Amino acid sequence: MSPAMAQDIPTGAPPSPLFGAQPFTQKMMMFEEFGTRVVPTVPNAGSGPFAAPSNCQSGPQAFQVDKMIKQVLWPLPMRMSRTDMPNPWAAKVGYCIGQTLQTSSIEGRPTGELYAHQRFDEFAPKVYFSSVQTGSRANTGARDTMQRHKYAAGEFGPGGLYFNTTGEDSGSDGTTKGIKVKFHRNFPEQNKNSVWTFDGTMPPKLLMARYGEPILFRHYNGLPIDVSANNGFGMHTITTHEHNGHNPAESDGFAAAYFYPGQYYDYRWPMTLAGTDSINTGATDNWAGMPNGVGGIKKVRGDWHETMSTHWFHDHMLDFTAQNVYKGNAAMMNYYSAIDRGNEGLSCRSQNQSNPNLCLPSGTALDWGNRDYDVNLVVADKAWNAAGQLFFNIFNLDGFLGDQVLVNWTWKPYLDVRARRYRFRILDGSVSRYFKIALVTATGERVPFYLIANDGNIMEHSVAFPNEQSQDLPTMGIAERMDIVVDFSQFAAGTKLYFVNTMEHTNGAGPKGVVPMDQILSGAYQGDPAVGKFMEFRVQPYAGTDLSMDPAMFTEGHLPMIKRPAITLAELNGAKRRKFEFGRGGGTDGSPWTIKTDNNPLIERTGLVENAGLPDGTTAGGGLAADMKRVSTGMDSGLMEVWSLQNNSGGWNHPVHIHFEEGRILSRDGRAPPVWERWARKDVYRIGPGVDSSATVEVALRFREFLGTFMEHCHNTQHEDHSMLLRWDIIHPGETVAVPTPEGGWEGTFWEPSYVLPGWRNGSGIAPAPGAAQ
Repeated sequence: MSPAMAQDIPTGAPPSPLFGAQPFTQKMMMFEEFGTRVVPTVPNAGSGPFAAPSNCQSGPQAFQVDKMIKQVLWPLPMRMSRTDMPNPWAAKVGYCIGQTLQTSSIEGRPTGELYAHQRFDEFAPKVYFSSVQTGSRANTGARDTMQRHKYAAGEFGPGGLYFNTTGEDSGSDGTTKGIKVKFHRNFPEQNKNSVWTFDGTMPPKLLMARYGEPILFRHYNGLPIDVSANNGFGMHTITTHEHNGHNPAESDGFAAAYFYPGQYYDYRWPMTLAGTDSINTGATDNWAGMPNGVGGIKKVRGDWHETMSTHWFHDHMLDFTAQNVYKGNAAMMNYYSAIDRGNEGLSCRSQNQSNPNLCLPSGTALDWGNRDYDVNLVVADKAWNAAGQLFFNIFNLDGFLGDQVLVNWTWKPYLDVRARRYRFRILDGSVSRYFKIALVTATGERVPFYLIANDGNIMEHSVAFPNEQSQDLPTMGIAERMDIVVDFSQFAAGTKLYFVNTMEHTNGAGPKGVVPMDQILSGAYQGDPAVGKFMEFRVQPYAGTDLSMDPAMFTEGHLPMIKRPAITLAELNGAKRRKFEFGRGGGTDGSPWTIKTDNNPLIERTGLVENAGLPDGTTAGGGLAADMKRVSTGMDSGLMEVWSLQNNSGGWNHPVHIHFEEGRILSRDGRAPPVWERWARKDVYRIGPGVDSSATVEVALRFREFLGTFMEHCHNTQHEDHSMLLRWDIIHPGETVAVPTPEGGWEGTFWEPSYVLPGWRNGSGIAPAPGAAQ
């Protein structure tokens, strides 16, 4: 038995066949932009409802999907969920499930005021995009004209590195037409129920968004009506979380607010800065703004210190997040602002400190959002069966590990890069795998780079690597993002460089440790098959002038990039404190992962205190399994809180995600965080015994502007689904009753009473972290 099989990687399956493919022989797919359009003000006569599929086991035909993508938005969005039109698939649904629907709705958003869009008139959507979640199919090029570059500008134009989208032949010049859902040209095409993506196509998708321009995302569910038509995994009901937008609860992707095939859900993302009600309320600060399209800035309200950059959105279906995200329900999202505008050719901060524009590597052809030298990378492990179809083990609850690493859904790709600076926005898009990424030459020498963003936030100061604390990129937990700047000008044209994963796993508990580079490159290491080179860079000549910022000018002791929002010691001492313990106590075989809140394992329902949520025979003191009707904590809008995230699950690791707001890590195990977290704001927090982690993390957060129901969970999504997930609410001061919980069905939303933990408003009274104010 090989070491990989002994380690059970891929989880519960034999090694994934490679069908004769060789590493670094396939060009990496660059993200395809969704493209946004202006929200219409009157109904469009040429648009119409979503045509039903021909059978119960398939989604709609390709031309029907393209029609929904390209047609003008219809019907118009409303503040409350539309109930005046039926699900256009209602008749087909009735036939497939053997029950005539008595009622149905075209929109799957829960009905009534509780899920009405908050402050809808104030943040009315100005632009929109539509996409159909559906089975894999060949790309028809339907979005070619929606690309901001339109395959006519910069490196995406004729003669540019990325004008040819596949590296195969001239047939893919200036178009994505013909690209199939294949991880390598040697591999079989994925069938329609093996992979479910936005549009059903590859390349993976990217949303380009600007602060101050509210967005409507009309997400159509085009998945099979038959729940079993999924090739062994995946759920046909979905809900979409924009990770980690400052969005109201009804558009946050609450796990119980899912919708059904044939329906759509209108997510409205306000694209407003946090603090918009209390800071810079007159929109007078030049640093808080959006690119206006003609070289200037349109000012917006809010705190520019809260500016975010690299996001993603993904499914959050209750109990099925891991399966649905792994299957393809994930896309990336770039925020553009006065500070991070995606144009390196305008006046830059490094030249004039009164200018907000950082001039991060990007390009100059467009006013904002150039992607010539700004590249999104989603890194994720996958596995496939003997027929080459995507495989997932639904029975392993500890964590699923694939044996092959894909970048942008491409197996061990190469990417042509110019001999100049690049920005890479790296996302760990795995289900359970952590990565530690090194950038090396062919002989193993480390290539220097700078970390400039951690999760969705540009840091106060860039951090050079290698450094005294780490040679390579810090450990990346699931859903973490790290933006780095690499200068390829130090290498001659023709040079090849490599991303190498050095983090070993033996099971889903978390990373085992770092494998020495010499053992990896020599071939001496024969363990985890996902350890090793997974991406190649090929340096090409550059005849232009690199106008991007030098990140060395923004290291500690030099210029700041985005100063973190100020926190005073008085605020910390007055902050309400809460404690969350992530572990296995109190769980069941089917739901082993639990969270204990503020030392309180009891819940209160209809006036009775009971061990509800705990299995028979479980003693008080254990954690609680997920229950979307239970409110674990309720906090008042506008106040600072300090949350203590603690791991009490032995050798297990948990990347904990807190929805809605970014946090400042105050301490790790009572000590100052490492330099790459000290200058950062984050939304994913690694706890556990792994490298670059700790047993306890103290986080300071503020919750502002919007109310409603949000979540906190482990982003090892197998843990989240079984069932390391809790609900918390932002409520009006003095409110004592939790809002009801929506549950969907083919015939509409019904509401369940919610209940609360005793002391849900009080917190735990943890002492403040020493030396935390900065």
